[in-house]
Amino acid sequence: MQPLKDKVAVVFAASGDIAGAVARSFSDQGAKVYVTARNLDAVKALARELKAEAARVDAMKETEIDHFLQKVVADNGKLDVVFNGIGVSYNDMGGRPPTTQATFEQFMSPMEKLCGSQFLTSRVAARYMMETGSEGTILLLTAALSRSKIPNLAGITAASAAIEGMTRVMAAEFGGNGIKVICICSGALMETKRISGWIESVANQYGIPVEQIVSQYKAFDILKTVPTLKQLGDTAAFLASETGVAFNSHIVDVDCGKLNIL
Repeated sequence: MQPLKDKVAVVFAASGDIAGAVARSFSDQGAKVYVTARNLDAVKALARELKAEAARVDAMKETEIDHFLQKVVADNGKLDVVFNGIGVSYNDMGGRPPTTQATFEQFMSPMEKLCGSQFLTSRVAARYMMETGSEGTILLLTAALSRSKIPNLAGITAASAAIEGMTRVMAAEFGGNGIKVICICSGALMETKRISGWIESVANQYGIPVEQIVSQYKAFDILKTVPTLKQLGDTAAFLASETGVAFNSHIVDVDCGKLNIL
């Protein structure tokens, strides 16, 4: 059984580990998948693996997003699922400066890149879903920082919370056209290059052993297990399916439960 059979799905920023996992699950569940990234070479291998179409799209440029989705709709007559897996690196944020020392640019960088990109891909996708009568699903991605209290991360924490608020607003706006809007809130996935890179950068910046930082990530785990990339991808596929309609407008935590997250 393939719940996404005959669905047309687009994954932005598919060069990342999370977006790649989502694209794989969409494909496994029967969807026709398109993968995009700023660096086309970074997604070509994934496209070959999934027998998907790859394209160079900067998910922070509305014109590029629009032109690409226009092509997808022209080729298929519809657009069923969109997921944006954009993230920020440790360097994008300028490290972890205290709020009293961070520049306005450092604070706004995650807001522009994370929340801004999700805003652009979601609203352009919604327009095409409305035009074609596609009662599709728009999946956003945020981080558990949205409801955490971790110092020196004002910018990315604010951006993560903003994405959750935007999800609820867009769900209310687009629901009249049968469009679902759902946000996946991911806990730290140790498999990803982004989290391992963050850990190494923090360890180097503050002279803290890597093992100590990892233990801090895991200190509030409810279970003795943590989510995998495949589980996150399968969650996205479920949410995009007909059964997933029950979660419209929701923030869906993928973290196996955390004691410090409400």
